[in-house]
Amino acid sequence: MSEETNSTEHRGKRPVINPQQQGQGTRPQPHHKSRKRELRDPKNNEGDPDIVKSPSDHKVYRYIQLKNGLNVLLISDLVIDECDSSEEEMSSGSDEEDGIPASKDSSNEDEDGKDGEEFGNESGEDGAAADYKEAGSDETVEDEGVAIASDDGISGDLLVNDPAVLEELVKKEDENKMVSTEKQSAAALAVCIGSFCDPDDLPGLAHFLEHMVFMGSKKYPDENGFDTFLKKHGGTDNASTDTERTVFQFDVQKKYFKEALDRWAQFFIEPLMIKDAIGREVEAVDSEFQIARPSDANRRELLLGRLAKPGHPMRKFFWGKCNADTLKYQPAKNKIDVYARLRNFWKRHYSAHYMNLVIQSRETLDTLQKWVTEIFSQIPNNNLPKPTFSHLSQPFDTPEFHKLYKVIPVKEIHSLSISWALPPQEMHYRVKPLHYLSWLIGHEGKGSVLSFLRKKFWALALYGGNGETGFEHNSSYSLFSISVTLTDEGVVHFYEVIHVIFQYLKMLQKQGPLQRVWEEIQKIEANEFCFQEQIDPIEYVENICENMHIYKKEDFLTGDQLLIEYNHDIIADALRYLTPQRANIFLLSPTHGSQCNLKEKWFGTQYCVSATDFSVIESTDQDAEYPDKILNTPEGCLWYKKDNKFAVPKAFICFHLVSPVIQRSAMNVVLFDIFVNILTHNLSEPAYEADVAQLGYKVLAREHGLVMRVKGFNHKLPLLFQLIIDQLADFSFTPSTFQMITEQLKKTYFNYLLKTDTLAKDIRLTILEHGRWSLTEKYEVLNTCLSMDSLVAFVKSFKSNLWVEGLVQGNFTKKKSKEFLNYVVRKLQFRPLIHPCPIQFRVTELPATHILCKVKSLHKGDANSDVTVYYQVLCCGCGPVS
Repeated sequence: MSEETNSTEHRGKRPVINPQQQGQGTRPQPHHKSRKRELRDPKNNEGDPDIVKSPSDHKVYRYIQLKNGLNVLLISDLVIDECDSSEEEMSSGSDEEDGIPASKDSSNEDEDGKDGEEFGNESGEDGAAADYKEAGSDETVEDEGVAIASDDGISGDLLVNDPAVLEELVKKEDENKMVSTEKQSAAALAVCIGSFCDPDDLPGLAHFLEHMVFMGSKKYPDENGFDTFLKKHGGTDNASTDTERTVFQFDVQKKYFKEALDRWAQFFIEPLMIKDAIGREVEAVDSEFQIARPSDANRRELLLGRLAKPGHPMRKFFWGKCNADTLKYQPAKNKIDVYARLRNFWKRHYSAHYMNLVIQSRETLDTLQKWVTEIFSQIPNNNLPKPTFSHLSQPFDTPEFHKLYKVIPVKEIHSLSISWALPPQEMHYRVKPLHYLSWLIGHEGKGSVLSFLRKKFWALALYGGNGETGFEHNSSYSLFSISVTLTDEGVVHFYEVIHVIFQYLKMLQKQGPLQRVWEEIQKIEANEFCFQEQIDPIEYVENICENMHIYKKEDFLTGDQLLIEYNHDIIADALRYLTPQRANIFLLSPTHGSQCNLKEKWFGTQYCVSATDFSVIESTDQDAEYPDKILNTPEGCLWYKKDNKFAVPKAFICFHLVSPVIQRSAMNVVLFDIFVNILTHNLSEPAYEADVAQLGYKVLAREHGLVMRVKGFNHKLPLLFQLIIDQLADFSFTPSTFQMITEQLKKTYFNYLLKTDTLAKDIRLTILEHGRWSLTEKYEVLNTCLSMDSLVAFVKSFKSNLWVEGLVQGNFTKKKSKEFLNYVVRKLQFRPLIHPCPIQFRVTELPATHILCKVKSLHKGDANSDVTVYYQVLCCGCGPVS
C-alpha cells in the first residue's frame, strides 16, 4: 500500500475566473527591458489540476492523503527573481567587482519584509501587470514554461526540467541576498475539534491541550526547544482554539524548514505533556483570560453564548470558561485528575484522520511530499468517528435570546448589535447568501440605511454580516449580525434606529433576492481574486487548513472568496430568518447606569434584560378608512382603527374618563386641576423607563374629564397604559406635594390672566359655554383655604361615577384593544352614569346683533392688545355653530 494517494476526482461546477472582467483581453504580462525569462515546471513539481487558483498565483498545489488519513495540501513556491535587467547589472557591477554580493535596494522592498516590487516600479508596468505578479519581482512558474536568461551571457532560453538544477538556482538566489527578504516557509495544521468537545466538568480543556502539546515531545524533550529553535532561525509560531477546530502554525527560514517540520510534528505524534508543567501553563491560560476580560466583543459573545439552549456546547464556550478557576481550583475541589483527563482527551481527539495539514516552501512538490510522508505518517489514527454537532439545531430558539439586553461597556462607546441565529450556512459557500445580504445592508451610498441614519445624526458606522469565526459559523448554526456605532443622539433614538433596520429588511424580503445584484458582487470578488496580492505564508497556510474541512478540494483556494453558483431559494431562505420576532438585541452604552442590576459570572459584565417584539401584526380584519366602534357597554365604548398604511410596530391609545362632578363648582374645577397635576408628578419616576424607551404619555385635565394618551412601540405600550391606570386607582399624595402643586397652580392661573390672548379666550368661552367657570373665579378659589381632605373627597367622587370612551389605533388586534377598556373598568370599579355619553358642551345662542366686549388688561406694563372676532351661524335644527 502506498504511503499516500493523490486525489484527482473532480466534483461540481468549477468557478470561472475571467481576467477580462478587469478589462484585460488576456492575462496581463509584465514588461521588461531585459530578455524574456521563462521557467518550466519540472515533472516532479506537477500540481493538482482540479484545484482552482488565481491567474496571478504562481504557486503550485498538490493534495494528498497519507495512509493514516491525514489530509495534506502541498504548496510549492519555487520562483526565480528577475536579476538581469540592465539597470540592476549597472547598479550591482561595482559591488561584485569588490567581491561583495550585490543586494537589492531596500527602498524597493515591501515594508512587511516581502520581496520588493522593483520591476513593476522601474519598468513602468501598469497596475494590472503589477497586481498580476507576486508581491516582489518573482516570475510566475507556469505550466507552459518560462525562459531563464543564462548568467554566463549565453543567449537563448534555457528550459529547466531538472529539479536538482532548479533547486540549485533557488539556493544560489537565496545566498545572494545579504538581508533575508525571502519568503518564509510555513506550515499549519488544523485538528477538527475545539471547545465544543470540552467535557462539562472541565470547561476549557481543548484550549488547555493546545498549550500543553507544545511542552516538549519524546524525540525532542526540551520543554521550550521548539520556540528556541524558531527564534534562532527567524521563525514564529502560534495556535488557537475555536468551537470546532484547533489550529497550529509556524514559519521559519527555508533552510531550516525540514528540521522544524520534524520537531513540530512530534507534538502530534508523541507529546510529553509534562505533568509538572500543568501549573505553569494554567497560569499562561489564565493570563490570556485576564487579557480578554476588557474586550467588549468578548463580553458580548460570552453573554450571547449563555442564551443557547441548556446542554448545547455554546453555553460552555469562550474565555470565561478557561482560566485558573476552571482548570486548577475547581478540579482540585472536585478531585479531578486534570493530567489524566488531558492525555485521554489527546488520544480521543488528536487523530490524523480529522486533521488537515498545509505546508508552503520554495521546494518542489515531490520534495515536500517526501518530507510530509516521512514525518507526518507517524501521527496516530484512532479510527474513532469525528465529533459532530450538526444534530444540535436551533440552539438559540429560546425566549432568552429574543430579548433586548442593555450592557454597560468597558469603553466609552454607544453600540447597537442585532443578531439572528440561522441554520448552518457553511454548505452554501458556493452561493454565499450571508455575503449577499451583508453587501446590501452594509452599503453606505445614497439610499442606504447608514446614509439615512447619518442624516439623522444617529449613527457613525454600520456593519452587517458574519465574521466566519467558530462563534458565528459552525455546524450547529450561523449568526448574522448588524452592528451600528451610535452617536449620543442615536442612543436616545435607538428604538427608531432598530425600526429603520427592520423596515429595510422587510423591503428586502418583499423584493426578494436579485440575481443582477448577486452577479455584480460576483464580478467584484472575481476581479479581486484574479489580481490578488500575495500574503504572508503563515497567514496563507493557516487560512487554507481551516477551510479544508468545509470546502471541496477544487474550492480550497476559492471557497472563502468567490461567489460560484446563484441560487435564489437559498438566499431567500436565509433572508426570511431576519425578522423582528427572531432578533436578539444588545445595546452597549455607559448611560445605562443604575438600570443594569445583573452581573455576568466570568467577566463581571453589568447588564439588564428587556423583552422585545417589533413584529407587525398580520390582521385578517378588513381594512377600514375610519375607526370602528368595537365595544359598547354601560361603562363606556371603544373605537378601533388598524394601521393599514405605514405597517410599523407602533400604536396610539387615547382614553377619556368623563365625570359630571367636575363642572359642578369652581372649587371642583380647581381640585380637578390639582388632582391631575399631582397624578402627573407621581408618574414621573415610575414612567421614566418608558420615556427612555421612546414611549410617550400625557395626562390632561379637560373641561369634563381626564384624558390619557400613550403612544410608541406597541410591545410595551400596554404596560405604560396599565401603569397610569394603576396610579389613578391607587392615587395618594403627601402634604408637601399638595402644597407644592397648589403654589405652582396659583402661578399658572395668574400668568394666564396676565397674557392678553389667554384672558380673551377665557372670557369668550365663559360667555358662550353654559356652566363654565372663569379663570378669575378659579384663581379666587385657589387663594382661599383649600384642604387636603377636600381633594381626597373630590378624587373619590370623581372615580366612583364615570363614563369611559377610548380609541386604539395602530399595531394591535381588536381582541387586544378590548383589553384596555376592560382593564380600566376592572381596576377603577366605578358605577356607570345614568345617561351614557352625557352632553359635555352647551353653547349659548347669541342675539342677532353686534356685541362688543371690552376688557382691560390685568398687566399694566403690557402695551399689547388682543382682538378676537367671533361669528356664530345658526344651523337649522342643530343650533348655533361657531
